[in-house]
Amino acid sequence: MANIYPYGCFTHAVVRGIPESFGKLAEGGEGFQTDLAKAQRQMGVLTGALRQKLGLQLIEIPAVSELPESWRIEDVAVIQGDTALITRPLKQQRRDEAEAVRRVLSELKLTVLEMGDEEGGSAGATLEGSDVLFTGKEFFVGISKHTNHRGAEVLADTFKDFAVSTVPVCGGSRLKNICSMGGPDTIIISSSDGAKKTLRVMEQLTDHHYEILSVPEDVAANCIYIRGPAKVDFLLHPTVEECPNSIPVSNRGCSVKALSFCHRWKTILINQWFSNFLHQVPP
Repeated sequence: MANIYPYGCFTHAVVRGIPESFGKLAEGGEGFQTDLAKAQRQMGVLTGALRQKLGLQLIEIPAVSELPESWRIEDVAVIQGDTALITRPLKQQRRDEAEAVRRVLSELKLTVLEMGDEEGGSAGATLEGSDVLFTGKEFFVGISKHTNHRGAEVLADTFKDFAVSTVPVCGGSRLKNICSMGGPDTIIISSSDGAKKTLRVMEQLTDHHYEILSVPEDVAANCIYIRGPAKVDFLLHPTVEECPNSIPVSNRGCSVKALSFCHRWKTILINQWFSNFLHQVPP
């Protein structure tokens, strides 16, 4: 069933705490230097904005040290309407992150579907939410080292009311590292050569028109658009310290109220009013 609410309307936000193992990578590999206390403060800024300025009901899932990348919560679920698809991250260890998220989504009365490990069906499929861009009209799925074509096919089978197009991730490691929605019809995208290649493919595949806001730095393209209370639109964007050359551009190009946060922290956004409406419709 297609979305009956304006794009960007949400009632709940789900986040996950920063684990003590923050900075390490699932299944080993070279991690990155971190400041745990700073990371926790930054997460506090985001959660405070979601709750106090945007008026969302905030659900915080506790951190688990054994899951060092679990703070990337958007990777493990894709939600549209009353349906949540639990994804299948590339790394086996990251698939354990889904259990707590699955429990929360079920408690919110969403229809929760799974990408399982069985033969046939979604066998061999990988899909991470940070490679999925929903525009309100259609899905773009980035084909990257984290997400493959079979994963995109499973998503298309799940959300049949919307067109699903696959695009190459030519710049950055994930699609949302180079583009995001800046409004109902606005795509914010990096001006890097790789991102331009991805954009050209998107424009060739879509039947819809989008305004394009190009920003000089990759990190500046990673934003979250939310229709807040009192019909005020908000754009959560990276801080000026992270992308000093892009903030003036994004503020000039989007007619929304800007809120800054560290681009690294992720959230799952849900419109439960839509879910409640569907559950009240008689069969």
